[in-house]
Amino acid sequence: MPEEPAPPVPEPGQVLVRNDAVGVNFIDVYYRDGSYPSELPFIPGQEAAGTVMETGEGVTGFAPGDTVAYATHRGAYARTAAVPAGKLVPVPDGVVARDAAAVLLQGLAAHYLTHDTHPVGAGETVVVLAAAGGLGRLLVQLAAHRGATVVAVVSGAEKEKAALESGARHALRYEGFGERVRELTGGAGAQVVYDSVGAATFEDSLRALGRRGMLVLCGASSGPVPPLDTGLLRSGGSLYVTRPTLGDHVPDSDALRARAAQVFALLAAGAIRPLVSRELPLERAAEAHRLLEDRATIGKLLLLP
Repeated sequence: MPEEPAPPVPEPGQVLVRNDAVGVNFIDVYYRDGSYPSELPFIPGQEAAGTVMETGEGVTGFAPGDTVAYATHRGAYARTAAVPAGKLVPVPDGVVARDAAAVLLQGLAAHYLTHDTHPVGAGETVVVLAAAGGLGRLLVQLAAHRGATVVAVVSGAEKEKAALESGARHALRYEGFGERVRELTGGAGAQVVYDSVGAATFEDSLRALGRRGMLVLCGASSGPVPPLDTGLLRSGGSLYVTRPTLGDHVPDSDALRARAAQVFALLAAGAIRPLVSRELPLERAAEAHRLLEDRATIGKLLLLP
């Protein structure tokens, strides 16, 4: 058996966290396969929740025994992690560590996507691709919570059922979904499409949009989209395309904690409801990645150190 390494010693400004649950996200795959560059060697994972074990010099606001979470610091695939205090958020009473790890990263993303990138309004038609996945499920719930009619796009019957239970009004399969959205809306099209699939769905996503609609690219599980012919935006109805990132929406610790507090409040109110489909030991992280890449999951995958 390999020897268990000693926990790291927190440097000034860091907090030593015992990870109780680690969230698995497609961004972990992107770093592992080189789609997103990173210096080697590195520990994957950037989302976890757990308990403060020790604080480094100069840290205020956190103490041993506190329940905390983080979603913007790589190195979460570990039993313990030394995390900069500015990247930690407190987990409020009533929220357990597993739920915090299941919603924080994708909850932050779903929040800014539906509140800032395109502030979803009541009565709008919103299309969510990969709607039964971790991010997609939260997008469905938040868009429905804000009064939109949500059209979920999924790959199978089980995922269709999950998307409808999350609050989607309609569920479509991928083939020709752009035209089907137009049929459902009487030709008007959707106000926004949240596309986390990328290359395989880009043209249909544009086709699903109505006049001055917005295509929000929030992932690329099938690969990056091709170079954009801006003439498609003109002919499609003065369309918008954007590729937002979390870092630009939580640029500092104050913004991170404020948005995390809103996510946890929505969780406490039942507006977002995590669905953990699998919990695997940390040693089976490779299996978790294969499940994600094969699109064999519904909801969230967690690793348990």
